[in-house]
Amino acid sequence: MTETAGTAPSISAEQATVEAELTRNVLRSFEDCPDPRLKQVMQALVQNLHAFIRDVRLTEAEWNRAIDFLTAAGHITDDKRQEFILLSDVLGASMQTINVSNEAYKNATEATVFGPFFVDDAPQIPIGGDIAGDAAGQPCWVEGTVKDTDGNPVPGARIEVWEADEDGFYDVQYADSRVAGRAHLFADQDGNYSFWGLTPTPYPIPHDGPVGKMLEATGRSPMRASHLHFMVAAPGKRTLVTHIFVTGDNLLTCDTVFGVKQSLIKDFVEQPAGTPTPDGRGLDGQNWSRTRFDIVLAPEIP
Repeated sequence: MTETAGTAPSISAEQATVEAELTRNVLRSFEDCPDPRLKQVMQALVQNLHAFIRDVRLTEAEWNRAIDFLTAAGHITDDKRQEFILLSDVLGASMQTINVSNEAYKNATEATVFGPFFVDDAPQIPIGGDIAGDAAGQPCWVEGTVKDTDGNPVPGARIEVWEADEDGFYDVQYADSRVAGRAHLFADQDGNYSFWGLTPTPYPIPHDGPVGKMLEATGRSPMRASHLHFMVAAPGKRTLVTHIFVTGDNLLTCDTVFGVKQSLIKDFVEQPAGTPTPDGRGLDGQNWSRTRFDIVLAPEIP
């Protein structure tokens, strides 16, 4: 056997035959699968997984470590923390799935990662309401329109928004069952929406578990670029899951989950204390910011 720099060792023809035959046998085991799509997915998974194992010449010790890693990810996962989503995110699998599932369509707003901190049943607020609750941070006025790709308003579009506080934590990461930094609202008849939130700040993904240890071992940062989450839905339209990011954030080029897209980077314009707010809200001498995010929904694919 020989080995060259940066490559796996070569193997004998006999060994290659043994390995290839196993792959063929596993592929054949799915031939009678009654669901054509499931058959396609499982056979492609086997083909690529076996190719990876053979390419890196995976050892039994490494395989055991991988099993231990996945077991630890399962143990730390609960109803408030999803370690497998984090793993998918930091490997770029979440973002690639989104790219594949949300093909570009005319001028529709681009999608990005969902993240592990969305929860159902966020409180409803009126247009101009406040999603922050008791979450700490600088107030931020967010406004925009929801339209279709032909420029027509999408009245009544449901807009879910959620974000971390200035300390980098979502409400579900606290132990006191608070609900803060999240809400939903509906666009008006002209597709307009607005709300008060918090100026986004950077934060690390949870890195006290196996995914964090993997990032540390590979010399990667757990930091996410500053962002505000949106999920926008309307009848006949493709549901949009996306964020907006902050112009000038030095993490835009190294977001740990690869979620940043140029079209989603927005100006969050600082407003000095005492600047009149769009709705007349008094902010007790606080600085605040404002941004605009106009949303374009693609048609639903049948």
